Amino acid sequence: MLFNSLSYIIFLPIIALAYFQTNKRHRWIVLLAASYYFYASINAEFVVLIAISTIVDYYAGRGISNTESKLKKRGYLISSLIINLGLLFTFKYWNFFNTSIDSVMQIIGIPFDPIITSLILPVGISFYTFQTLAYTIDVYRGKIKAEKHFGIFAVYVAFFPQLVAGPIERAQNLIPQLKEEKHFSYENLKSGLKIFIWGLFKKMVVADRLSIIVNTVYAQPDQYTFIPLFLATIFFGFQIYCDFSGYSDMAIGSARILGFKLMNNFRRPYFSKSVSEFWRRWHISLSTWFKDYIYIPLGGNRVSKGKWRLNIFIVFLISGIWHGAAWTFIFWGSLHGLYIIIEDYFGSRFSKQVRIPEGIINFSKMIFTFFIVNITWVFFRAESFVDVLTIFSNMTIFSLNTIGVRLGVDMMGLWIALSLLVFMELVHILQETRIAQSLRNSPKMVSSYYILLILLILLFGIFEPQEFIYFQF
Repeated sequence: MLFNSLSYIIFLPIIALAYFQTNKRHRWIVLLAASYYFYASINAEFVVLIAISTIVDYYAGRGISNTESKLKKRGYLISSLIINLGLLFTFKYWNFFNTSIDSVMQIIGIPFDPIITSLILPVGISFYTFQTLAYTIDVYRGKIKAEKHFGIFAVYVAFFPQLVAGPIERAQNLIPQLKEEKHFSYENLKSGLKIFIWGLFKKMVVADRLSIIVNTVYAQPDQYTFIPLFLATIFFGFQIYCDFSGYSDMAIGSARILGFKLMNNFRRPYFSKSVSEFWRRWHISLSTWFKDYIYIPLGGNRVSKGKWRLNIFIVFLISGIWHGAAWTFIFWGSLHGLYIIIEDYFGSRFSKQVRIPEGIINFSKMIFTFFIVNITWVFFRAESFVDVLTIFSNMTIFSLNTIGVRLGVDMMGLWIALSLLVFMELVHILQETRIAQSLRNSPKMVSSYYILLILLILLFGIFEPQEFIYFQF
């Protein structure tokens, strides 16, 4: 991994300077060159895949727009789907598909020789594939017009801030902004840096510190019992949130510095009072993608109750598959679908029967949702179902002798990680209250807060290169 948080900090001002110094008619060239360089520094051999997706979907969109024949329009759309999903399947799911068939064939006694490849998973392929597919589908549906400028479209596909881990942007939001004349703005610089610094803090200070403990415990789960396993599981919930939302904030902040507004991808998801609310707050760009291109075409909630439940389950099953080529991911996604179905079935009945103050009910729901979501992360983080079973089995063993088992850090390191995590959550709590608005209106408080964040990054940040978790998707 040649590209990390620190090199990104150096990369961004160079691109911003080049962008604003270039003639407005040619600024797309700066962005395109920067985007391809950015991706090449991470995954050079697979730049060609982005180029293929760009060419295919550009001409598919133009083809759909230039014909009145519904049959031809459908043909262009199907071609786009086959090529894009074909590339995604080949690089991400081929080995999983073959080994799964082999396992089934062995059970029923039919000889099968699986074809296993040594292909490396291209970074961010699921993100830019979904982004280009959304464009082609929207052109086919008549929601947007096909983009005529190939360079502008190429930048839309490969826009470097959100290329490898989202947010998954829609063409109707990003392409018009790429055509607007941008001027350097102190306000954009200030607001962008604020978002970027907060994201950098979440990634380098919280996520990367927690990863030391999580990686240590999950590398050998059979060596631990309840306390370290439960602690590592909860820490992973915060690690993946801080890692992914940290990247999203850095993407949104860097785009804002250049004058672009990307969609918000997280809204403090661990304050959710239900699993369905969690998914309205977590990875919002993906959740809305599934809603618009899978859930609604299946019928959404405009169908019978039984069909609606099936639709929910299908969407989350596909979500699990999107996240990884392993049965643990599929099971993780399926569980979330089942949770939402169960919530719908029991939720209204429960609320009608209890007579408890609303505040207590909401707090209880939030704690329960947090617990369910975090326990389910075990399937996401564990290397196999064997590890999953080991973790849940060993979580039933309570032993004081394991409290002192080395977690990859000493006690001081553990307390530092916990303190920084508590600090972040206190900020989140303030963001959920009206106090936050009054604090924002105080320039001295705002300046002190961001100076504190920078100091915390310098003092407690992990400066060794650390890969973002969602780069693997």
